[in-house]
Amino acid sequence: MATTQKKSVKLAQVKEQLYAWEGKDKMGKTVRGELRAGGEAIVNATLRRQGILVSKVKKKSYSTGKKITDKDITLFTRQLATMMKAGVPLLQSFDIVGKGHSNPSVSKLLQDIRADVETGSSLNQAFRKYPLYFDPLFCNLVGAGEQAGILEDLLTRLAIYKEKTLMIKAKIKSALTYPIAILSVAFIVTAVIMIWVVPAFKEVFSSFGAELPGPTLVVMAISDFFVSNWYFIFGGLFGAIYFFMHTWKRSLNMQRFMDRILLQAPIFGDVIRKATIARWTRTLATMFAAGVPLVEALDSVGGAAGNAVYLDATVKIQTEVTTGTSLTVAMQNANVFPNMVTQMVSIGEESGSLDAMLGKVADFYEEEVDDAVSNLASLMEPMIMAILGVIIGGLVVALYLPIFKLGSVV
Repeated sequence: MATTQKKSVKLAQVKEQLYAWEGKDKMGKTVRGELRAGGEAIVNATLRRQGILVSKVKKKSYSTGKKITDKDITLFTRQLATMMKAGVPLLQSFDIVGKGHSNPSVSKLLQDIRADVETGSSLNQAFRKYPLYFDPLFCNLVGAGEQAGILEDLLTRLAIYKEKTLMIKAKIKSALTYPIAILSVAFIVTAVIMIWVVPAFKEVFSSFGAELPGPTLVVMAISDFFVSNWYFIFGGLFGAIYFFMHTWKRSLNMQRFMDRILLQAPIFGDVIRKATIARWTRTLATMFAAGVPLVEALDSVGGAAGNAVYLDATVKIQTEVTTGTSLTVAMQNANVFPNMVTQMVSIGEESGSLDAMLGKVADFYEEEVDDAVSNLASLMEPMIMAILGVIIGGLVVALYLPIFKLGSVV
């Protein structure tokens, strides 16, 4: 018995490789394909059982491909849901999606998951082996779908949820990226003017023999500071950005602090709050509609909101709901949700349609985010142009003031 167990462990440890093969079928027609197996002998044996006379087997080097993104997982979820709705068997669906994907990393991931399912693991268990790509919410919903026999319906809900979440994230990024990029370019242009352009004008002005205007003297003083300390300025700036990003990713206290600051930030804070509420309500609606009990559903909701303030609020809500408090009262006590949200939740609890009401709240706030981002983009463009005009225009005027003064004297 022990010997049998050792052999099975050794077989399980054999690393599968991707092999390209060529041969002839029973009709004598040349056929080609690819197969994952533990060795060439297994490839030959597998194909021989299928009635294929193998003439060539070659190990295929597997490209590492690009990094797997949320967009890749979202697309996979939608494709898998569509195929299962159409009646395509699960393993065949994995084959079709994996072979048709342009990213080799995704193809390998799906083939590994398929291999786990083929050897007897549930789909939920196979997904849980890859927590980097499939979060607890994803795995819990898939597990609920498998237990209830409605996997294709829950995969469709998951696909809708991930598509809407991805859309909100993309809009927030676009709203933040544009001003940051423009201001970064403005800083670089200003630094170039201060380090190279202003010193050239300074040499010209030194031959005037006249007193320079105040703005010109200020610009020259700033230029001298840039020229003398440019390595400290750029080194300190990039070091501060790296330290900030490194700390933000690894320090929970830093994340909590920044999440509070972002929610209170002028202009952007309102957009981030609406996006967070949209994700929170969408996640809870999806979990509740899948039949997950409310207390268990709240485990995944806080993390999915993407904000430490709402994570803490969710923990508090979950504690109160566990002790018998209604969801409406618990949300009101958390003091982070607008009155409209708590009223809609109250109506949903009273009418027994909490998932539908939460879905309507999520739809409303997603539209609010869309409108807010559009308005923000139209508002930021003239503001950024005005800032750039003041900075660059001010430098140009300060540099040309002595020339204008000399012209008036002449």
